[in-house]
Amino acid sequence: MDFLTDIEACLSVLRNGGSILYPTDTIWGIGCDATDEKAVEKIFDIKRRPKEKSMIVLLANERDLLNYVAAPDPAVFDYLEKLDKPTTVIYDNAIHLADNLLAPDGSVGIRIVNDPFCKQLINRLKKPLVSTSANISGEKPPARFSEIGEAIRNAVDYIVHYRRDDESSRQSSAVVQFNKDGSVKVLRE
Repeated sequence: MDFLTDIEACLSVLRNGGSILYPTDTIWGIGCDATDEKAVEKIFDIKRRPKEKSMIVLLANERDLLNYVAAPDPAVFDYLEKLDKPTTVIYDNAIHLADNLLAPDGSVGIRIVNDPFCKQLINRLKKPLVSTSANISGEKPPARFSEIGEAIRNAVDYIVHYRRDDESSRQSSAVVQFNKDGSVKVLRE
């Protein structure tokens, strides 16, 4: 199966409230349309994740951030430009996302992806994607597709074929939070 066939299959599943198992610019993720509350609920169930633990959102372009965060600090873009590692930023005042995706304080973690598959999928969907590690909550996140457990594989509606054979070890993204005073707090390196 080729890249574009996978994209089309994912779009069909995502537009119908389904879940996918897909490669990102970090580790493999479980995802859905980040604006669909019922789809987000399914992801919590698949992972057996406590509802108060928020999940991150992937966007394809920096400009899309303005659609999902009220007044992001422009310094974020300069900060991200200097980094080599994929980095998720915690933003206050999330908007237009599923309510059950947000932290209790209304914040959300968002990462702008560089992976060509993710970029194309998000651009074609015209909506952000949920991304959470492809493991049961509390278990070690898998570094490659071959480490993803059967419980996860059997629970999602579609598994992407692209990059399944990639045996390079990958890591979760760094996570940072921009404070109101302009300082940056590193939550995960």
